[in-house]
Amino acid sequence: MGVGDFMKKLVFLSLVLLMVFTLSQTAFSQLGPNVPRDETLIANILTGRVVTPDNFNVWAATWRTPDRGIQQLMLEPLWIVDPASGKVINALAASSPLYSKDFKTLTIKLRPGCYWSDGVEITADDVIYTIELAKSNSGMSYYASFQEVAKLTKIDKYTVKIDLKEPNARFHTYFLDRWGACRPLPKHVFEKVKDPVSFDFKPPISSGPYVLHSYDPGGYWVLWQRREDWQRTPTGKLFGMPQPKYVLFYYYGPTEKQVLAQNNHQLDMADLTMEGLRSVLSTNKYARAYMKNFPYIVNVDPCITGIYFNTAKAPYNNKEVRWALALSIDIVEYLATAFDGAATMGALLVPPTPAYLKWYYEPLESWMKNFTITVDGQKVKVYDPDAPMRLAEYAKKRGYTVPNDPKEIRAIFGYGWFKYAPDIAEKLLIKNGFKRDKDGKWLTPDGKPWKITILAHTNPSHPDFRNGFSASQQWKKFGIDVEVVTTEQRATMLQVGDFDASSDWPATEPWGGHPDMYRTFNAWRSEYVRPIGERTFGHASRWSDPRMDKVIEELANTDWNSVKVKTLGLEGLKIAFEEMAGIPTCAYPGIASYDEYYWTNYPTAENPYCIPYHHWPNFKYMLPFLKPTGRK
Repeated sequence: MGVGDFMKKLVFLSLVLLMVFTLSQTAFSQLGPNVPRDETLIANILTGRVVTPDNFNVWAATWRTPDRGIQQLMLEPLWIVDPASGKVINALAASSPLYSKDFKTLTIKLRPGCYWSDGVEITADDVIYTIELAKSNSGMSYYASFQEVAKLTKIDKYTVKIDLKEPNARFHTYFLDRWGACRPLPKHVFEKVKDPVSFDFKPPISSGPYVLHSYDPGGYWVLWQRREDWQRTPTGKLFGMPQPKYVLFYYYGPTEKQVLAQNNHQLDMADLTMEGLRSVLSTNKYARAYMKNFPYIVNVDPCITGIYFNTAKAPYNNKEVRWALALSIDIVEYLATAFDGAATMGALLVPPTPAYLKWYYEPLESWMKNFTITVDGQKVKVYDPDAPMRLAEYAKKRGYTVPNDPKEIRAIFGYGWFKYAPDIAEKLLIKNGFKRDKDGKWLTPDGKPWKITILAHTNPSHPDFRNGFSASQQWKKFGIDVEVVTTEQRATMLQVGDFDASSDWPATEPWGGHPDMYRTFNAWRSEYVRPIGERTFGHASRWSDPRMDKVIEELANTDWNSVKVKTLGLEGLKIAFEEMAGIPTCAYPGIASYDEYYWTNYPTAENPYCIPYHHWPNFKYMLPFLKPTGRK
């Protein structure tokens, strides 16, 4: 090694050590002398530095960075979904929503004995006032939704009756927390305010188990302290005392800074890239991931990733072309390129989480195995149940520890995917007028070179970007010219139909903790579709089907706790599968990195008692289960 190289490495090492020291001292200094580190849980702010640090009013229709602790610690919803358990938790509500037979009346029963942190009890008055305030102020969230309300009645101190203008068996989902909901606000505070939209709600009071302690005016951190009366919150009543006395949400920034902070035990819960996770696992003996071994990922994230097309545009309006593009993908190569194999594949437009595997993948597995498409007059089976085994073999060749039991492999890598059948894909394309040129490149039916442009996320580490890049590699291999475009204008381009394909979610995320598929299917309503050039109201793919419209209407008029909900879910997923409404690839491969130096018993694949993300509103229900290590 030359002197120059040695000096470069020495400078780099010095900078790294300086960064570690600076980060650890900065984070620790925010705690103050009376906030012991061993009584404090530190988590990263997922969505970035708080741009309005002085404003805690999340009821206004303006972004207020709710994941700085507002939704996780300060507020309780009526109901909340838990994707890990596949259940809906009654929080401020004492029971499930109660509808009349015609779905024009909803009755909400509140949990008695829950209090705001200033000592005022949470009652029906708060729920009624929340709805009335939002309904009468266009600058409030849920303004449009609550126009459905015809009348509000206080039956008693803990019971509210909501009369609706039209039947709506899903009205209660406006109050169902799934990284966002209409959570009750304190009437006794807001009724004294002239403008509820500009009101900063500072200092805030809490319905949840923590209160605001202090925060950085620059937006980098927020410190919360456990309420002395935590027993008077749904968290306390349902799960017990949250173990950390303090919770610090701190914005560290990119993965490399989070890794450094976690290595120095100044960040207990981090959201990292796979590369960052591998780094911290190799350098911090107290670190662990959600899964102990490869693929390490969180397999309860209720989101299916993949590719979808602009089905209002030729040739993507042809389902046989969409099927050809799916069958030209080798899912093992695809997931190897995108995630080094660290993913759970799924062939349905619903995430293959443990809950949805039970509700939909298992009941439909035989149907998928026997599903056929017709090619040259022959029926061809298109589902490959052995794809997970091939992905496991890839992982083993990479040196990763993978179980040999097929049942365990399926639980980790999924139940199956579409066959890699480029020969069938070719026949489908030729049938529809496509042909290859002398170099083997595909030409469209009008004889022009076929080029697909994929709109992708601007962050190369995001699963969205990786899906787009991996799809491009597969289709290039098949003979199609593909370009991946990243642009800040993507959202607008998708809404107006200015695209060929996109690598964000091919289906709207379901509830996550309930088999009802209305949230996903409703985005495919044909009445939402608008011509290219106009903003569409449903899913950006503009895909719709009259059969799906019927399923949506039936779901809309079915109690969501009815057994019929699952039957309709199965029917709708079959339709989306048959039509290749989008190409699902894998569940969102979330990364949860824990430092167990100060705290243990985080949710893990071995003990999935709660969704493991610190940015989800379920976070408060995780805290009673954490165990302090006693380290100072």
